[in-house]
Amino acid sequence: IFCADSSYPILAKHGIKPDYVCMLERTEITAEFFNHDFGEFDNGICFIIKSIVHPNAINYLTKKTDNFTIVSTYASFIQYLKLDYFGYFNMGISVAHMACYLSLHLNHKNIIFIGQDLAYAKNGFSHTKDYKNPDKHEGHFQRDKGKFQCLAYGGNGKVESSEIWT
Repeated sequence: IFCADSSYPILAKHGIKPDYVCMLERTEITAEFFNHDFGEFDNGICFIIKSIVHPNAINYLTKKTDNFTIVSTYASFIQYLKLDYFGYFNMGISVAHMACYLSLHLNHKNIIFIGQDLAYAKNGFSHTKDYKNPDKHEGHFQRDKGKFQCLAYGGNGKVESSEIWT
């Protein structure tokens, strides 16, 4: 099970333990998804975080586990720092891309990915009711409605999406 950073506290609340938790956002608000003490729940979870995440994310992880990996994408600035010895990881532009590439590199055949919004629900929500920051997405459905439709799961109709998700 791969999950996005924002889904991690929701999964913990419901006792669903991911194998991998991925983070690539650099904002302080995203780092707060790791500001929890779930005790034994975190044992065995591998946290994969991009080298440019907010420092608080690393501080929170350091307090709870030593089972995390900081990865860098191949970018001009990173190349300039001459971090070649540590290697690079192409992770795409979203946490969904990151999880997909990671699963391919690890040669997993069947994965479950939880947490990347790819379509709006019929009520216009892009996140679950337990999501911590719904106010950050106010007005997005109205902005995108009718502009980025895609085939619904199972091929039954269309769903509303956004430019970044399609």
